Amino acid sequence: MTNSLALPVSLDEAELVRRLQARDEQALGYVQREYGRQLLTVIVRLVRDEDLAQDILQEGLLKIWQGIASYQPEGGRFFSWMVRVCCNHAIDALRNPRHRFNHRNQPLESCASHRVEAVSTFNPEHIGLRELTLALKPRQREVIDLLYFGGCTQAEAAEQLGIPVATVKTRARAALVALTALARSTHYTR
Repeated sequence: MTNSLALPVSLDEAELVRRLQARDEQALGYVQREYGRQLLTVIVRLVRDEDLAQDILQEGLLKIWQGIASYQPEGGRFFSWMVRVCCNHAIDALRNPRHRFNHRNQPLESCASHRVEAVSTFNPEHIGLRELTLALKPRQREVIDLLYFGGCTQAEAAEQLGIPVATVKTRARAALVALTALARSTHYTR
């Protein structure tokens, strides 16, 4: 159902959420216009592929549209909730076996350029870290994903997750303790 009233140039979060919940398609266009670039930037940090990020953004906007009823203002800012929806979708896309297959089967030219970049950023301490993080609690894993794999600062992670910086630090510390114990138990360290 489309609202017949045109949207103002600027909407506050509460009004935007209300219009989205009322299934106002113009409000979804407003979200894409006003927040799309920022959401895309976050997604690109996670997936490191502009084309894939564009696809994930479109699917993420659809998830926002379909899941708007689950947004709770007391849980954090609307933008933070949208970031969380898009990040979760990006992580799901990266874990999808189809993505892994397509990523492994790229044309030779694109593999050569990625290989040079990968060699220049190789860090032996990260070998197997991604697999180890799968054993973490979900809240710890999302912080580690943003901080270590997403390249976010603690403040950026806090903003994206809609939680205080102190909570990000606490979760990151707990995750690092858990990863250290896990690495020792699985012989990842000497």
